Amino acid sequence: MDTLIAQLQRQFRDYTISLYHQGFLDDQFTELKKLQDECSPDFVAEVVTLFFEDCEKLISNMARALDQTGNVDFKLVGSSVHQLKGSSSSVGAKRVKGLCVTLKECCDSQNYEGCVRCLQQVDIEYKTLKAKLQDLFNLEQQIVQAGGRIPQVDI
Repeated sequence: MDTLIAQLQRQFRDYTISLYHQGFLDDQFTELKKLQDECSPDFVAEVVTLFFEDCEKLISNMARALDQTGNVDFKLVGSSVHQLKGSSSSVGAKRVKGLCVTLKECCDSQNYEGCVRCLQQVDIEYKTLKAKLQDLFNLEQQIVQAGGRIPQVDI
């Protein structure tokens, strides 16, 4: 059992480090993790779940607004992308936040094709991050279920 726990903890460390090195996460995610303790063991997962729910709504709103060919409300899209950028920044979703900056620039210049392209990239990136964080949270659960402690990962 100790061997299993050690192996899971090593996987957790390596996977966490890879998420930072690949640019999926930044230091804000580390700060968010520091707020989690025994009293709120699922704090990060809950915050991230809310973030992904917001992502879905905001991306859907932007897609609908961009679907109005010839009558696109760039202010509405810009407002939604601003919200998404803020929430991405709050949870440390580095790649999503970076794409939001580019999408906002496209909105400001009313570049329709750029907006559509960027929104597609945001959608892909958010879904990729969601899957990767779900894998990370699953690893955490496996460690706890095996009787281990989640290791502190220094980046």
